[in-house]
Amino acid sequence: MLSPASILLATMIGLPYSYEHCCSLVFQYRKHNNEAHVVTEYKIALLGFGGVNRALTQLIADKNEHWANEFGFKLKIVGVSDLYFGSIINKNGLDAHELAAVPAVKGGFRTLPAGSAEPANETVIRFSGADLIAEATFTNPVDGEPATTFCRWALEKGISVVTTNKGPVALHAESLKALARTTGAQFEFEGSVMSGTPVIRLAKESLAGSEISGFKGILNGTSNFVLSSMEEGLDFSDAVAKAQELGYAEADPTADVEGHDVRLKVVILANELLGAKLTPSDVLCKGISGITSTDIAEATKANARWKLIGSAEKMSNGSITASVSPQLLPQGDALAGVSGATNAITFNTNVLGPVTVVGAGAGRFETAFALLSDIVSIHKNKTKIGK
Repeated sequence: MLSPASILLATMIGLPYSYEHCCSLVFQYRKHNNEAHVVTEYKIALLGFGGVNRALTQLIADKNEHWANEFGFKLKIVGVSDLYFGSIINKNGLDAHELAAVPAVKGGFRTLPAGSAEPANETVIRFSGADLIAEATFTNPVDGEPATTFCRWALEKGISVVTTNKGPVALHAESLKALARTTGAQFEFEGSVMSGTPVIRLAKESLAGSEISGFKGILNGTSNFVLSSMEEGLDFSDAVAKAQELGYAEADPTADVEGHDVRLKVVILANELLGAKLTPSDVLCKGISGITSTDIAEATKANARWKLIGSAEKMSNGSITASVSPQLLPQGDALAGVSGATNAITFNTNVLGPVTVVGAGAGRFETAFALLSDIVSIHKNKTKIGK
């Protein structure tokens, strides 16, 4: 709780001093211009400690002071739970440098004071004292579990959630957003579509008023890498193996190469940007496993390239059609020049015409940045409420 003197100071200089949750405020002073600068400290718990949340931990260790100066907040990690590493809670804060350096061994958190080799997701959510949950667990895309339940537990307690998981967003976004509204929390998911490229927020904010009528995009870095590798002479199986070797593809690449991953992203984008109410079953889906080296060679001769395209379009009657399929794009298409694990999307707008965004579609630090962008958005919204 803020001291009376701190509250008085905040009131005198016209700054917010209370938010909906139990984040604390630390007053700092900028010598230049004699301005008082409020830094909000958010207590954050991490669910999942694979590449993404581990990268976020490293960013917290390296960038917290920078964020305090640039954005007006700091992050204090108070709990972590992971199926492989185990769990650890400290309401007073965990050392981010120490967490980031935990060896990648099963039960690794037991090497830390008060750490356990067993995961404890519900305990971390309910009892760590967190203001924010960064949810990045392995989740079944068919039902969105267990991530959906984790998100619901947090939101029920008024704890805001940032997630990179597609399942809860594609399948349960409306109910989770409604729950967040009732408890004063926020539910953000920028990293669920194009990792570090903030395509949802860009479309909603920077393209506001442009009247987006549809989109088509390269929304899976793995499949795009495979197709690019086939253009370099590899057959499909060797291209997939190369993607796995480089960490672009999972041991089971089915979700990527058969278009299932893109289908979820199309649902998210169509529902968020076009006002659709699609489910994955509404999106026709075909992957790239049927593309052969002969197909690639013939495309090259025709000055075209195969791409796995996810698309949705608002029809004149207001309905939405959506699909995922390999498409042969002429070299003049803005998406045709996108190679490797890069993602890109072209928005069709009534005011500006086609607008194409190209950016990182994979990578642990890139996806961790998406979590950060969501946290920045939450902080800005809380600051507006507090004023």
